[in-house]
Amino acid sequence: MKLRKNKPWKPAPEYSKDLSGLTVNLLVQEMAEATNFVKDVLKAKVIYEDPDFAAIKGFGSQWCFHTYHTYDLHPFRTNTESSEKKGLGIELRLIGCNPDQVEKRAKEKGYKILSNSSNKAHGMRECYILDNDGYCWVPSIII
Repeated sequence: MKLRKNKPWKPAPEYSKDLSGLTVNLLVQEMAEATNFVKDVLKAKVIYEDPDFAAIKGFGSQWCFHTYHTYDLHPFRTNTESSEKKGLGIELRLIGCNPDQVEKRAKEKGYKILSNSSNKAHGMRECYILDNDGYCWVPSIII
């Protein structure tokens, strides 16, 4: 059941034409919490947000959020209801996103840091942060 009262900023078929390559759609409990993390911690741009959907752009990528309630008629619904941790085993890597700065902002906002910023053998500096929905974000820069 959608909570949006007005028309979205653009029809879904039009938005789809803006996308290419691999895109990610993350299911979230509370839209405001998810978009606050994106804006305040990652410093990505929220292109559009309503209670059901958000479109985000940053670090050369576009992705989106849908709230769980929008999946009321979706075949994936049973998976969203039965799983406490979302995205288990997925790392959402943001290449070009400074891990030291993101880690500092994440700590200030009380997010869980799984791994502090450090240089890795594969040539990147990165840290691992969990958002409120349990997604693992990995801001990374090439060193």
